[in-house]
Amino acid sequence: MRKLEGASMSKKVIAAMSGGVDSSVMAALMVQDGYDVVAVTMRLGDHDTVEHDTEKPSCCSVEGVDDARYAAMQLNIPFYAVNHEEEFRTRIVDYFTQEYTAGRTPSPCVICNQDLKFGSLVDLADQLGYEYVATGHYAKIDQDPETGRHILKKGTDEQKDQSYFLFSLTQPQLKRALMPLGDLNKESVRDIARRYQLKTADKPESQELCFIADDNYKRFLMDRIPEQIKAGEIRDLGGNKIGHHDGIPFYTVGQRRGLGLSVGEPVYVTEIKTENNTIVVGQASNLLKEQMIVNQINWIPFDQPSEPIRASIKIRHRDKGEMGTITLTDDDEAKVVFDHPRRAIAPGQAAVFYHGDVVIGGGWIKS
Repeated sequence: MRKLEGASMSKKVIAAMSGGVDSSVMAALMVQDGYDVVAVTMRLGDHDTVEHDTEKPSCCSVEGVDDARYAAMQLNIPFYAVNHEEEFRTRIVDYFTQEYTAGRTPSPCVICNQDLKFGSLVDLADQLGYEYVATGHYAKIDQDPETGRHILKKGTDEQKDQSYFLFSLTQPQLKRALMPLGDLNKESVRDIARRYQLKTADKPESQELCFIADDNYKRFLMDRIPEQIKAGEIRDLGGNKIGHHDGIPFYTVGQRRGLGLSVGEPVYVTEIKTENNTIVVGQASNLLKEQMIVNQINWIPFDQPSEPIRASIKIRHRDKGEMGTITLTDDDEAKVVFDHPRRAIAPGQAAVFYHGDVVIGGGWIKS
């Protein structure tokens, strides 16, 4: 977290608390550093059709709100739960289902950070006269002394780094953001929680998709949009019909399991054709691509580059990144050419550009 002059002079900050250990420790560190802290939990509602598993906590659950409230009480800071159920449904859940029906692979955490945590909560901060919004993300924000621009960096703990999900934050959003866990690892965070005797100290990690109780997105889609899921044909690269699929939303580029094919060799989804409800499969080698088109690009340390730029590019969260050249083809679109072919580039996923541990920008994989 960048150090701010005057923190001891009660700078006002909204602590975005989900009820997990990370956000609880974030709030504790804000209090410790002398900020005037108010805890806010976004009540996102229950958008699933099955009950939450209490062994896999969710920030969307009632338990998450209760745990956040209790942590705030332990820290002796005001607590508010703000209803964002409708906003979460339209901006996150509907986006999630629409992307899958369009044959794309969504990244809902990016949208949630951009539109809710650093969108709606910043708006709330404005209404309350608060300067910052702090979150429990494992990432860092600094400021370039020469340009004055705010810089997003990877968290120190590579296993927990969440900078990939924050690439779309704009300069006005980064200016208002505080992320005090950026220099910590998970065990250090739990140690701090135990020191403060926080109820969340040993709480398990939350589930991957907070609005899907069992992490089974196929079951979720079938429950939510059954009328948009239609069986169709599976074809090979030569156009030959070799099987049937259960519905385009159940498949993503690179998928091998669940195809129900017996063709004598492993095959993978290489393309999803929504125009004729067809899944195309091929061999592993057919997943390798040397380039991609990325749009809706957000640059962070600088404005648009005037010439091609070299960077390490991540095409999914757990990706280690691969060097490539990024060339703008339009104001918010670029062609990315990799030094070495990448496997299973999935339209709809985020592509994030790095110089070392600095996020220089990113966008959405178009094709």
